[in-house]
Amino acid sequence: MPRPRTFDEDRAVDAAMRVFWTTGYEATSTQDLCAATGLGRSSIYNTFTSKRELFDRALRRYVDRFTATQLEVITDETLPIRERVRQILWTAVEPDPDVPAGCFVINTIVELGPTDLEIIDLLDRDHQAKLEALTAAIQAAQAAGELDATQDAAGLATYVFTVLGGLRVAARRGAGPDSQRTVVEATLRSF
Repeated sequence: MPRPRTFDEDRAVDAAMRVFWTTGYEATSTQDLCAATGLGRSSIYNTFTSKRELFDRALRRYVDRFTATQLEVITDETLPIRERVRQILWTAVEPDPDVPAGCFVINTIVELGPTDLEIIDLLDRDHQAKLEALTAAIQAAQAAGELDATQDAAGLATYVFTVLGGLRVAARRGAGPDSQRTVVEATLRSF
């Protein structure tokens, strides 16, 4: 009869997410995961079967959490479109101090994207959902006269997420809030 688990699996996934986010998949050792989660090797492998499965669960957790937050902002029709875009970008200027610098998704794309089609498929679907939502919000703002109707809504949405990615990469290399603010202000001039 197997022993019952004496740990919170969700907390273990969250702890692993932070390690993978900070150091990447390849550079994260099983020992790193044990130290972060407080679990022994056998508990990690009995629960998650492999480092890769734990990574996949951590990445999905990140995607679900951050996409839900972004979609909530994007679809908040009580805010002008410019404010929604500012809030999306501002997460890179003033990130939650309890999270690692940069973006787990972007780090993963750079590290595993060229060779891991399953990961890229997940991240492409996630990115497409956010692009479609922002494009629809921009189109609604154009229809309401809030934004120039001659601008390419899909192009603007792509621009916003490209800038956000750049801001997160810059944060990872140590860019300060002042330079990040300047980029956000320049981007908002398009709105």
